[in-house]
Amino acid sequence: MSNPIRFDLSQPLPAEMQGRWVDVCEPDSELVVAGSQVSYRGMPVRHDHFVVDRIEGALRVDLGIDDTDLERADSFARENVTSLVVDPEGRFHAYNVKFASQFERAPS
Repeated sequence: MSNPIRFDLSQPLPAEMQGRWVDVCEPDSELVVAGSQVSYRGMPVRHDHFVVDRIEGALRVDLGIDDTDLERADSFARENVTSLVVDPEGRFHAYNVKFASQFERAPS
């Protein structure tokens, strides 16, 4: 059973997700998690909150906006990373409604 917890941006995303990451299939694609901020391919994800959940051994973070405008919510879901997952084997994934990628820590 999961127990999702919602956080505002004054709190950091989980420690397991912090840092610089590169796409395993496209090494030029970088994902950065710094505190509560996320950027993908050099563009910040402009989210208002995030929800942390543990589901069957996976750590999942869903990024969200507080806007009730359905068109803006749809645009957000299509144009941004909306979910981050560390699977039970420790692999890190990011996705939205249009793509999914696996990431590994960027070399120092």
